[in-house]
Amino acid sequence: MAVNYRKTLISCYLGFITQAIAANFAPLLFLTFHNGYGIPFGKIALISSVFFVTQLIIDVLCARFADKIGYRKCVIGSQVFSALGLIGLAFLPELFPNPFSGIIISTVIYAMGSGLTEVLVSPIVEACPFEHKETAMSLLHSFYCWGSVGVILISTLFFTVFGIENWKWLSCIWAIIPLVNVYNFSVCPIAHPVEDGEGMRIRDLLRVPLFWFAILLMVCAGASELSMAQWASAFAESALGLTKSVGD
Repeated sequence: MAVNYRKTLISCYLGFITQAIAANFAPLLFLTFHNGYGIPFGKIALISSVFFVTQLIIDVLCARFADKIGYRKCVIGSQVFSALGLIGLAFLPELFPNPFSGIIISTVIYAMGSGLTEVLVSPIVEACPFEHKETAMSLLHSFYCWGSVGVILISTLFFTVFGIENWKWLSCIWAIIPLVNVYNFSVCPIAHPVEDGEGMRIRDLLRVPLFWFAILLMVCAGASELSMAQWASAFAESALGLTKSVGD
């Protein structure tokens, strides 16, 4: 019987949507963190930095251990970390004497999920025996973009209707998507991306000059993307004097 990989593809789509939630939800609350918890903007800037650095570290570690641990276990872990981080964002700031510590811990947790998602989802789809794989891969990566737009629009609508003070409820609501995806990745078929012995070893990869050039591009482009995506809303509100909805 032929294996149906459609559920695998849908799970991966939701995986990138989860990554978009992790990367774009908290930045909508930067001004709220500043006003509500009295956190200076200098510290709030660390949230983006911690997210980006944690994701890069997980990217490197995952490339080393994913084959040994198993892609299914790792990708399920990515969704668990994402959900725990989003739920933690709603509760941990209130449980710590310093709310900023709770925010940073939550950021590290969902950044771990984001990093795992980034490394694992594309190879999983690449290993699926689709007839038009290029189309599937292109559509897959577009789901991060659609997810980002959806997170901003739906969050802005929620804040407009229910008030920004209820953001903790929305953080828990967003966590439902990765929790549902834990089940999806548990039951969907996952083909191994490479046969045993065919994967390039890390030390061999480190000897390739193009690899280091790619790393440089990733660091610069990723940092630029996160700076724009995560600070545009706060800047529009605080510096330009726009409303929360318009700023978002």
